[in-house]
Amino acid sequence: MAVDTSPAMDPAAGAKGARGRGGRVHKPGTPPPRRIRNALARHWYAWAMVAPVVLVIGLIIGYPLVRGVYLSLTDANEANVERTIGINHIPATYKTVGLDNFRAILKDQVFWDRLSWTVTWTVSCVALTFAIGLGLAVLLNRRFAGRTLYRSLLILPWAVPAFVSVFAWRLLYNEKNGILNKVLHGGGIDAVPWLNDPTMAKVSVIAVNIWLGVPFMLVALLGGLQSIPGELYEAAEMDGASPWQRFRHITLPGLRSVSSTVILLSTIWTFNMFPVIFLLTRGGPGDSTEILVTYAYRLSFVNSPRDFAGASAWGVLILLILMLFAVIYRRSLRKQGEVW
Repeated sequence: MAVDTSPAMDPAAGAKGARGRGGRVHKPGTPPPRRIRNALARHWYAWAMVAPVVLVIGLIIGYPLVRGVYLSLTDANEANVERTIGINHIPATYKTVGLDNFRAILKDQVFWDRLSWTVTWTVSCVALTFAIGLGLAVLLNRRFAGRTLYRSLLILPWAVPAFVSVFAWRLLYNEKNGILNKVLHGGGIDAVPWLNDPTMAKVSVIAVNIWLGVPFMLVALLGGLQSIPGELYEAAEMDGASPWQRFRHITLPGLRSVSSTVILLSTIWTFNMFPVIFLLTRGGPGDSTEILVTYAYRLSFVNSPRDFAGASAWGVLILLILMLFAVIYRRSLRKQGEVW
């Protein structure tokens, strides 16, 4: 006699299995609740708190970004945009030209010259700023008399507005009445054309940007140093490790997560550092210190007629370059085992 050994279906269990999370019963033929709908229902308070910030960021950053991308695909300039002169309203007459602006920029040697100097300027500033900031952070991480005073003095350049600092340095660099040349003259050395010679102008703007960027590196790296357990240094010292070995095998690996972040931020800020270049040299002498962002500004606000489409195309290329760098940098960190 054959016996049915298949498990019997309990009606109560079947009804329980048909229930989803939260005890909701899904009726046949109706789709389950979506993830977004569930997220909104569960975290509506968080979304309500974030919504004003998202709205403001969308208006301040999102609209100009979309507008800039749109203008980069047109031939808009001062002569064909919409404008009002007195009581006369002149409509816009510019038209879409596709990627012509980008082709013209990439074929122009001016772009590659500006890009070459911008990369040189960025790498020099970031590398020297990081090295000086790390050295000062290591020194200030030790206990000595007056450490708090030294920390306050080294952070002072960060507290002063950038344009005030740049104007102060411009007075120092003055070829005739600047303090630097006064000191050199007192030592029998001829005056140096700090801002009038192409090479010296490049050195001068790099020095000012380093002076402005060191406090940020110092604060960030000092915080990273203080998070490294002191027991590691004590154990290494007991094992006979030299100061350089302790720095190489404990300090640098311990600062890896902090240094990766500050290097990325410093690169983006330096790449777009408009105030130092524009207020100190205005891209001169000639165009020797002109970087990408200052040249885009010149196209849009200085040259006549003002080329809004060209300036927007330069801005979009700057954004794409920085996005490409961020992606490559992030992938290199992942290969090294850093999760970021």
